[in-house]
Amino acid sequence: MHSTEMGSPEMLMELAYRLITSEDEAIKNIRENLILLINPVSEPDGRDKQVDWYHRYTKARTEWDDGFPRSTPYWGKYVFHDNNRDGLQVSQGITKGIFKIFFEWHPLVMLDLHESVPLLYISTGTGPYNEQVDPITISEWQIMANSDIASLASQGMPGAFTWAFYDGWWPGYGIWVANNHNSNGRFYETFGNAGANTYMRDLSNARYAGDPATSREWYRPDPPTEKVYWSARNNVNYMQAGVLASLTYAAHNGEQLLKNFYQKGVNSIQKGKTEGPKAFIIPKEQKDPAMAAYLANQLRAQHIEVHQAVSGENEGDYVVLMNQPYRNLAYNLLTEQKYPKEAKFPPYDDIAWTLGYLYGVDVEKSDSISYEDQDLQLLTEEAVYQGAISGNGKNYFIPYQAQNTVLPALYWLKKENQNASIQIIEKEFVVDADTLPKGSVFLEGISNKQADQIASEFGLDLIQGSQTPDSDKVHEVTLPKVAIYHTWFNTQDEGWSRYTFEQRGIPYTSIDKDDLKAGGLKDKFDVILVPRARGNGSNFIHGVTTEFGPLPFTKTAEYPSHGYPDSSPDITGGPGFAGMDNLKKFVEEGGVIITLDNSTNMVAETGIVRNLDSYSASGLFHPGSVVTVKIKQSESPVLYGFPETFPIFRGNGPLYRVDLKDRDMMLLQYGTKPLKDEIAYQGPIMGKPDQENVEKKKEESGKDVPYVRSGMVRNEQTIIGHGSIFNIPVGKGTVLAFTFDPLHRYLNHHDAPLVWNALINWNHLK
Repeated sequence: MHSTEMGSPEMLMELAYRLITSEDEAIKNIRENLILLINPVSEPDGRDKQVDWYHRYTKARTEWDDGFPRSTPYWGKYVFHDNNRDGLQVSQGITKGIFKIFFEWHPLVMLDLHESVPLLYISTGTGPYNEQVDPITISEWQIMANSDIASLASQGMPGAFTWAFYDGWWPGYGIWVANNHNSNGRFYETFGNAGANTYMRDLSNARYAGDPATSREWYRPDPPTEKVYWSARNNVNYMQAGVLASLTYAAHNGEQLLKNFYQKGVNSIQKGKTEGPKAFIIPKEQKDPAMAAYLANQLRAQHIEVHQAVSGENEGDYVVLMNQPYRNLAYNLLTEQKYPKEAKFPPYDDIAWTLGYLYGVDVEKSDSISYEDQDLQLLTEEAVYQGAISGNGKNYFIPYQAQNTVLPALYWLKKENQNASIQIIEKEFVVDADTLPKGSVFLEGISNKQADQIASEFGLDLIQGSQTPDSDKVHEVTLPKVAIYHTWFNTQDEGWSRYTFEQRGIPYTSIDKDDLKAGGLKDKFDVILVPRARGNGSNFIHGVTTEFGPLPFTKTAEYPSHGYPDSSPDITGGPGFAGMDNLKKFVEEGGVIITLDNSTNMVAETGIVRNLDSYSASGLFHPGSVVTVKIKQSESPVLYGFPETFPIFRGNGPLYRVDLKDRDMMLLQYGTKPLKDEIAYQGPIMGKPDQENVEKKKEESGKDVPYVRSGMVRNEQTIIGHGSIFNIPVGKGTVLAFTFDPLHRYLNHHDAPLVWNALINWNHLK
């Protein structure tokens, strides 16, 4: 899956040949007792790019730790290392391919071959284990891994271990399609050199779960030496030995593995019958009905059975009955995660994924089934929400509740009808019997056909009316020209942002350091989005070290895979100080810069904004979890469509603060309690007793609402009250700084409209 992990595709060619031709009794036993599917390269685009990178740049290198970039800057068109973090979204071609193979064959065991740690890691998980994985599967992890260890030990191959690397909690890796569906998903990690070169590797400082990689442990009975002469041949040998050991176990124990697979399905159905809830209900009444249909489709992509009420009192509801083979997965995806605070080691990845929160969809547990059998119909095709048009009159309105498809609909409308007037209503507005919330869209000059298309193609409800809002209570929408910036040292999150924009139908231009250095940005763009990027302001300015430059990433006859999805005559260096000055001029001239998560470091540390101060929250540990935020500036267009408190997804991102005098720049805060300096003095005031005012200020100090909704945060009190989003004026323009990522892995769709709001209202943010 990961393109720099180059040994396994080489190994698999050799393994396939051995399995076909060898007359060795052990190989014959595998051949006669197993059906084996081999997918040698899951990310073929990335493999091509990495092979070209090796021959172009790293083949001649002699030292492993020389600092040279060993990876091509892009693998697939969008995602990089996260191609193994897409198992819940099922958005990328690589994931869809894995799912297709699994559901066509339902293999009892799936092996995923990786490279990273010395010398061979055989996965069992350190814990905490995902609570919805059947105990049979966890036991299979252990017994098969220990069988593999014994096999390698018998061959005199040191350095294999089974524990102390990954936890076994997050269900979104590619291989977890097996663990989530009653099979057994396992992975190996060999030591890799990102190519065919042989290097002396130093293991003296490598530690996992607190132990040196060279120590003898219950999980590593034969450790390696501190220095290892490691080659591609070693890599192939170790991975092949591990895989052959696993195939041998399966060949000897196929009947038991099949019985286990069957029993896991039985267990799941039985749980659905005897334990609560009996069903999950996705009611038809939703803030964003199109996202409710999307949730139903995402469950169906996991082969979870979803019904819809086609008659009766609750017609239109989606219903997930729990007496089904994948009951555990349905429960896992639709309930809150409770990651234990006392876990000894930090989690391997995100720890919360409750889809109702992430999609902004209300999901209800039900301990009984209130639907008649004849009212429910199993969904066999994609669920689609068809918007409705109600009322009478020449004008059209879209009641706004932060739906994900409003901005795409506006771009589509302007492309179809340049004369259409699009205005945003800034106050509540009454249209006949309907009260429209602020942020609602007022459309003039559109045809009935265009309104029908908006309703049907974008899943939006419209209201017709003859009323016209007062001109001082609306502002005109000028849809922005958007650029998405990418660095050359981290294309991961920029790729997710590009993917999200394309899926939503939002036009953009991809830019890099050369565009910043060229200047004239305001003539080309209205908004520049800077997705999460690794590092700090210095990394952003200087980029990939010029020590090894120039490094062209261009398509040539010799290296045809390079130059896509972007190219550069030299990927080293960053925009430099001149480019940063041009970026600052862009915002001073009226542009909007939107920074997500770590990229906020860039605007703060380079002086593009002067108001943000970095804040280090003592002891805060905030792995990816769903948490509560509260609106601070309710009139901000960025927050249109959101209630006073709501959930967002946040990981270990940066924290910033502004002085009390600038606190109006803080649009949104973490938690519901204010910062200490915002809590009004509650004692008597000499010369001016005002007890009524004191009591009022006590009420304004904030209600105590749980901060963590799904996941876990340690020392959460240190983040409560701090800013989630800052709106900072710079010259004629604005910097909108997020301290979390609302476009995380095409997963937290509920948070994305915070960005869409900024684009719709980009020139009305002040």
